[in-house]
Amino acid sequence: MINNTAFLFDLDGVIIDSEPQYDVFWRMTAQKYQLGIENFESVIKGIILPHILSGYFSHLPETIQQEVVAANQAYELEMDIIPVPGALAFLESVKKTGIPMGLVTSSDDRKIEYVFNKLPIRHYFDTIVSANRTTAGKPDPMCYLLAAKDLNILPENCYVFEDSFNGIQSGNDAGMRVIGLSTTNPADSIHSKVWKVIPHFCDFSIQSLFFERP
Repeated sequence: MINNTAFLFDLDGVIIDSEPQYDVFWRMTAQKYQLGIENFESVIKGIILPHILSGYFSHLPETIQQEVVAANQAYELEMDIIPVPGALAFLESVKKTGIPMGLVTSSDDRKIEYVFNKLPIRHYFDTIVSANRTTAGKPDPMCYLLAAKDLNILPENCYVFEDSFNGIQSGNDAGMRVIGLSTTNPADSIHSKVWKVIPHFCDFSIQSLFFERP
């Protein structure tokens, strides 16, 4: 069962514990521009920045939209890069098995390079699908289907590790098995949408994924 299998990882909230920092930025941004959307920081989780702008800031002048982009980019390059507990050990254990891995994220290449400079994990991934490679971001399945194509693995043989509702939908709609991390949303809120729920990667192993019931 391990043969012809691939593991596909989201970045924020899965490999790095960055979502609380994003919550602060987007909550303050929504208040600053008076969007009037409750829990805006939760609504836009997993969505690429261009779609956030077109979906929620299009009524504002272009200068304001570019102001949001600049603020977001500056904020991202000052974020603390803290691994989700057990994530690095799990990546290492998967690498040793030879199972191909992909990084599938709504972040752009600039943000990814910043993370890689802070956290040396580039070598774990056989493909990287960023916002720069997609025209339709999560919850659209395009990003995960592209990663599967890169790795020459059938979608039904891919395991997706996600934390946001948009990311979970993306993996499900791609026809993949989704393991939901309850780092961003409570376990009971994602339980019915995923194949298995885990709080982090501590005490989680490849064996438990393949040989234990979810």
